[in-house]
Amino acid sequence: MLEKLRTEVLEANLEIVRRGLVLYTFGNASGVDRNEGLVVIKPSGVPYEHMTGADMVITDLQGRVVEGRLKPSSDLDTHAALYRAFRTIGGVVHTHSRHATSWAQACREIPCFGTTHADYFHGPVPVTDPLTAAEIQSDYEANTGLAIVRRMEGCDPLDCPAVLVAGHGPFCWGSSAGEAAHSAVILEELAAMASQTLAINPAAQPIAQALRDKHHSRKHGATATYGQR
Repeated sequence: MLEKLRTEVLEANLEIVRRGLVLYTFGNASGVDRNEGLVVIKPSGVPYEHMTGADMVITDLQGRVVEGRLKPSSDLDTHAALYRAFRTIGGVVHTHSRHATSWAQACREIPCFGTTHADYFHGPVPVTDPLTAAEIQSDYEANTGLAIVRRMEGCDPLDCPAVLVAGHGPFCWGSSAGEAAHSAVILEELAAMASQTLAINPAAQPIAQALRDKHHSRKHGATATYGQR
């Protein structure tokens, strides 16, 4: 069932390991088949080096297991909430990568200090409000997803393909599982550069809106000029 998507999701999980975003069994990647209304996600706590496509777990968009011999990722309900809210995304990745997670732990958004950032995010990388005690104690993973959805209200998720969950870490997405992994890799680099920018100049300011918009529009949208057509 969904053999191609299983393979894509496995590859996305392995990519975040190859890029140094994951230690041990931290993190997870998933993908969605919109036609079938099904999600493929990494199994919980299984070492990446031992995983195969057959180990991926299939669930519906409410997080109910449809197929799989292993337990799905403990973050499944967060992934499912994002798929239900953001119809244009096809993959989600969650990591505890060092630099992006540091910004999340500081409860600070990542400013758009330069054009590299603007190429991928149309503005700062946002951070959620902290969850309340009640939200943590009841349906924690689902409430994490709802916190992301609230923070993204009014934003195009493909213009801003990640959010920092306060005190937790980044959730990233894209048009596919592979694109979500790509977003996670880029986010980590932007987080590291932002930290170093502030270390060099604590008074650094975001780039001008005109420069930000120019660089973002070169890569995204109907008027994009970057790359081959």
